[in-house]
Amino acid sequence: MRDSPTSAARETDAVWHELGLLYALAGEDVRKATMLGAVVFCVTAAAVLISAPAAFSVFGGIWAGPFGAALIPILAGLSFGGGFLGWRSFGFRKRRRSLGRILAAAGEEVRRPTANGLGSYYDTHLILLRCQYHYLLARYGHRAPRSIHLLEEAFGFQPTDGFECGPLNVAPDTPEMRQLRELWDSRLATRQEAGKTVPAMGLKEDRVYRVFPREMTVPMELATRSAYLSISCRMLADRYGEGSAAIPQKLRHKAEKDRWEYAKIARR
Repeated sequence: MRDSPTSAARETDAVWHELGLLYALAGEDVRKATMLGAVVFCVTAAAVLISAPAAFSVFGGIWAGPFGAALIPILAGLSFGGGFLGWRSFGFRKRRRSLGRILAAAGEEVRRPTANGLGSYYDTHLILLRCQYHYLLARYGHRAPRSIHLLEEAFGFQPTDGFECGPLNVAPDTPEMRQLRELWDSRLATRQEAGKTVPAMGLKEDRVYRVFPREMTVPMELATRSAYLSISCRMLADRYGEGSAAIPQKLRHKAEKDRWEYAKIARR
């Protein structure tokens, strides 16, 4: 977050955080719609199997022999799941347009949350994003060019940052994190000066990487810390195995700290 935000900056940050929450809820809506469709499919399929006449009476004459019976649960699941998602999507788009107008009045772009820097992001969130970038580089490399380029161009990340994951070498609200934030901000500013815009992002990118700013409530901060510590512990296991014996002595304390903190949060 910004060191000493003005009143206008705080208001803009609040709008970005509301938009981030909207994206988070929209991602949940996809999951809920899928679950609803699956439940309706299973219930309807059971009704068809148990009593074809009952299915006929419930669905008003769709019955058309074995082929029609097979279609009934599929159509029911798609109708209920799709209807729920369509209704929620309408509300999402309406609210996003409203927030977009507020952001535009403040000189921001609703699909480019980093166009004016990283001031709306908490350190905890940036560490998660940088851990995801680190993991993509280590695990997939050139096989995930689009995702890697997105995080580089939208957040100013580069492999030469000095950021380490597995174990982590930075923590939120520390001088080291401040230096990284300034480095990433300076890269974004350089892109702007060169006439390059940061990439537009939306629901698809947020569902995968949580790219829009979030307000760090206690539950959100715990979830975010758990996510980046999980990545760090996974990379530790990939490099050195599950135990600590193979970890170099100079990294052992940091590795044990990551594992201990992750286990502590996971037990909550």
